Amino acid sequence: MRKIIFLFLFLISFSSYSQILNIERYRLKGDSSKVFVAKATAGLNVYNRSAAADAPVNLFGYKWDINTMYHPGKHAYIFVSNFDYLRINDSDFLNFGLIHGRTVFNYEEKNNIETFIQYSFDNFRGLAPRWIGGGTFRTKVVESDRMTLILGLGGLYENETWQHPFTEETVNVEFLKSSNYLSLRFSLNDYVDFNMVTYYQVGYDRSIDAFRNRYNGNLNLNTKITDRFSFTNSFDFSYEDKPIVPITKFIFAFRTGISFDF
Repeated sequence: MRKIIFLFLFLISFSSYSQILNIERYRLKGDSSKVFVAKATAGLNVYNRSAAADAPVNLFGYKWDINTMYHPGKHAYIFVSNFDYLRINDSDFLNFGLIHGRTVFNYEEKNNIETFIQYSFDNFRGLAPRWIGGGTFRTKVVESDRMTLILGLGGLYENETWQHPFTEETVNVEFLKSSNYLSLRFSLNDYVDFNMVTYYQVGYDRSIDAFRNRYNGNLNLNTKITDRFSFTNSFDFSYEDKPIVPITKFIFAFRTGISFDF
């Protein structure tokens, strides 16, 4: 089946890459007969166009995502990597990446324990690098044909290195944090589907004698008009109340589109 997607970007700030990986988005639903499942996407953009010979515009960018799950028995092992790079002329405009590994104990059960480790960087915002390691208790609070509600409660160790955007001073910090999330998928009827994931992390910083709070979320609303025609809407956001260095506290991306199958 071929699909044409008309995408209208009504309201977008800069890329809303977050320090919190939305792991629920990357969970693969594998065939029970398969021990290993994987999904990979990659893209390359090279662009050279300008209005004048003395004002060239050269664009080079690439993106790839790799998502794998190994499920030999009771437990499952998830690996996720994501990299985005964009250079305009001689300037790096976007350079983001992460590598995430996770073990899910008793994968098929309603309640399970997860442990994870992650490396990430976001040079556009001055983060290079960030290391985290931790664990989560994950439970399916509600599971039915129309609704799924998942709650995750856990903690992590975080080590970050930031570059001050004005002084170029390097700042290294480390925290123990509470890390929790809520995932909801709800089908109102055969035509309207809503899903969201919201993360909340908090840790105490003795250097400022205060808690640092971080919120991250993804919301999707899909509306089916006919068997072939539908609307898709998504909103991603990330907010930090006390950033380590002076960067934009709230970043977001809103996307809306029309999908037509034929």
